[in-house]
Amino acid sequence: MPFIGNTPAQVPLTSADIADGIITSAKIVDGTIVNADINASAAIASTKLSGITSPAAFRNIVINGDMQVAQRSTSVASISSGNTYNALDRFRVDINSLGTWTMSQSTDVPSGYGFSNSLKMDCTTADASPAAGDVLLIQTRFEGQNLQYLKKGTANAQSLTLSFWVKSTKTGTFICNLIDDTNARLNAQSYTVSVSNTWEFKTVTFPADTTGTLANTNGSGLSLSFWLGAGTDFTSGTLQTTWASTVNTNRAVGQVNCADSTSNDWLITGVQLEAGTSATDFEFLPIDVSKKRCKRYFQKTTTGIYRFQGSWIGLHWSGTAHIGSWSTDTELRTDSTVAYAGSFQVLGGGSTAAGYTPSGGNQHAYGWIQVTMSGTQRASDQTLTCYSENASTFISFDAEL
Repeated sequence: MPFIGNTPAQVPLTSADIADGIITSAKIVDGTIVNADINASAAIASTKLSGITSPAAFRNIVINGDMQVAQRSTSVASISSGNTYNALDRFRVDINSLGTWTMSQSTDVPSGYGFSNSLKMDCTTADASPAAGDVLLIQTRFEGQNLQYLKKGTANAQSLTLSFWVKSTKTGTFICNLIDDTNARLNAQSYTVSVSNTWEFKTVTFPADTTGTLANTNGSGLSLSFWLGAGTDFTSGTLQTTWASTVNTNRAVGQVNCADSTSNDWLITGVQLEAGTSATDFEFLPIDVSKKRCKRYFQKTTTGIYRFQGSWIGLHWSGTAHIGSWSTDTELRTDSTVAYAGSFQVLGGGSTAAGYTPSGGNQHAYGWIQVTMSGTQRASDQTLTCYSENASTFISFDAEL
């Protein structure tokens, strides 16, 4: 109503003057409330954020996605065949006659995102014309018993989102596969490298699969693959973007050939696979946690001359055989395969003897593995331990998926 005389002084509204629900989101124009309008000191109380939760710990299914752990080696050259773990933990190379490559742990990383290392594939011998059965991919596998919360094979199955940083000399279409190893089912998705030799962030979502439950065992439940090249045995069909039984010709349709030049490199880091349809920030874990998780699948003793290898405690068995147990840093996934290089000196009974070599060792129980050391016969009542005799001496235990 109009006023006669002086206009009354302005009285600011308080929260008590505004009925609940009178101001709705529809009445607030986008951008009209900015950071400067919010009091910097406790303007939004934690009680007002009850619907917002922090991401769950260990949400990343991928182990060593930041490429910090490389127990086997930081660089392996002349990779041209096989399906083996070469350098970085939990990432294996599957290659069949598609060029020759060096796999290494690189310090080339996207700047400003907290990463220290990446996995690098460097083409050293080119193959511009792949044969039908040629293949080149990087793969990591996950135990079925760690994936039950995904509820795969049920009406409540969850989608999975993959995120990662990639840098490639080759541009164009690249393919990722998610394979259900329990039921031989495949889902294939693509991503595009737009700029040569430039770090790019990518996300890929694999839809939920209501068919095929994953075995609740320590065997491989899912496998995640990054293709770098393939022959027509893997590219001549239609890319299998919906879940179905695995058909090889549908696995890598459209994939560029990274092996067509020795100038080609492909690098990846920050690999994260998580439940849901959107990516969250990469989950960085302390290095001791990452190493222990990797050591469930592979462990290698420290190389170097006269390094104490006191984890082996044994006794004379018969002849030149001395049998004992080797303690592991953590319990391995399953019975392990033992490999070694160099030889050991065995200490016991107040003296040492050189030239002992390990053998056997595929027994596994609660962090101990039976290992035989063969060398100079020692007295049966002597407790023996060992240390390395050569600079390259090591013993390793492999329980990979």
